[in-house]
Amino acid sequence: MKTHATAPQDIPAYGIAEAARYLKMAPATLRSWTVGRSYPRGAGKGFFRPLIALSDGDRKLLSFANLVEAHVLRALRTVHEISVKDLRKAIRYAEAELGVEHLLVREELYANRELFIRKYGTLINLSRSGQYAMDSVLEAHLDRLVWKLSIPVRLYPFLSDDNDRSKVIVIDPALKFGRPVSVSRGISTEIIVKRVDAGESVEALAKDYDLRPDEITAAILYERAT
Repeated sequence: MKTHATAPQDIPAYGIAEAARYLKMAPATLRSWTVGRSYPRGAGKGFFRPLIALSDGDRKLLSFANLVEAHVLRALRTVHEISVKDLRKAIRYAEAELGVEHLLVREELYANRELFIRKYGTLINLSRSGQYAMDSVLEAHLDRLVWKLSIPVRLYPFLSDDNDRSKVIVIDPALKFGRPVSVSRGISTEIIVKRVDAGESVEALAKDYDLRPDEITAAILYERAT
């Protein structure tokens, strides 16, 4: 029987805590988006269904595509604390209006960003100024992505905050099993930090890996940012 190989971006690869660390977000928030959460309702409890369909729900593992979805969702939640229920409704509505499935992981979101923000903002009652602010944050997040044939293939994570514009660290499912590495040499950020913690200097590591000292510093900043 002939089987189809799973695309690299769809392979389950990241635990929730690990993915949250890469995206610089609270693990509890990412768990809510991927697994769902209960909430009090009257005398009982309700349940918010997850926003992201995990690549491997049984083991609660995210794929690279799931990582990108969470990265984009993070942008939509940064400026205004929109409820998960309203967020889901707005995304589904925008997908239907734009005629694009899985909009959060498609390049069409970037091409239709302003239209998406208008529809999204209207549905969740964002002010005009709020829509401008949301658009700015969404643009900053989408600029961290690289697409090929409309599918995301690379993510340049923020090093410490959303104002960061450097792209010296990359997550690519085709490199080092999708773990963060330096852009120029493909050196694992985790390995760099382990060597620094073991007592090696930034200058020595830069020479050893043929990296600039600021690239070593960026790896440290990324791995240690909370």
